[in-house]
Amino acid sequence: MRKSLHSCKRIVVKVGTSTLMHSNGNVNLRTIEKLTRVLSELRNEEKEVVLVSSGAIGVGLRKLQLETRPTSIPEQQAIAAVGQSELMHIYSKLFGEYGYPVGQILLTRDVTDYPTSRENVINTFNTLLNQGIIPIVNENDTVAVEEIEHITKYGDNDRLSAIVAKLINAELLIMLSDIDGFYHENPLLNPAAAMFDEVHEVTDELLQLAGGKGSEFGTGGMLTKLAAADYCLKNDRQMVLANGDDPDIIYDIIAGKKNRDVVYQFKTGGILS
Repeated sequence: MRKSLHSCKRIVVKVGTSTLMHSNGNVNLRTIEKLTRVLSELRNEEKEVVLVSSGAIGVGLRKLQLETRPTSIPEQQAIAAVGQSELMHIYSKLFGEYGYPVGQILLTRDVTDYPTSRENVINTFNTLLNQGIIPIVNENDTVAVEEIEHITKYGDNDRLSAIVAKLINAELLIMLSDIDGFYHENPLLNPAAAMFDEVHEVTDELLQLAGGKGSEFGTGGMLTKLAAADYCLKNDRQMVLANGDDPDIIYDIIAGKKNRDVVYQFKTGGILS
């Protein structure tokens, strides 16, 4: 039987760009502040928390006062470099208000694929957590490339967060997004669409619903979330997908509450209390 959520000690929280940024391109400081407060409270409860955060390019565009995202890879990587620095400044300031230092970990796929560097990364995570430091993880967009003989990109932070959960032996991955969960059909087209209550296996049929070839119900970003869920399930990890508009929802998730806003969708079995 899987461990109940309130007893999970090591937790990975992934937050997407849409949660961190307003639709007008400005940084959503209110949501970020609330997120840091909630995660700091989890630390107060002696839980170990790792934050996987997107948003470097979005924050970089705002910092440089650019209205459109450049198309060239070097320009995007330069913007990511500026944005990552600014994003860490925001996190460091806000977590510092609650007494917790942060540590930045930028990863590329070759690092976690290569045994020696993977072991070093795991040791770094464990040392930070043991010292009460909150690791903040992102893909190293400034160097990540995807070439035939040199693949360093994870492709998305959904997948990266699942990999991090396995690396550090976390019991739970909480994925905060701009959607409430995984539906039987597109809720934008059908407001009465039903949400899956639980998913124990990611099947071809589910992938089709998420936006696979020939699907009529595809929603942006759901395929990568299903891929992350599949990785978690195959590695005996639990994952909860929830709307990140109000980070207080994390309290309900950790408490094991099941209501209209919290659905425990991706788990390997057992009863969540």
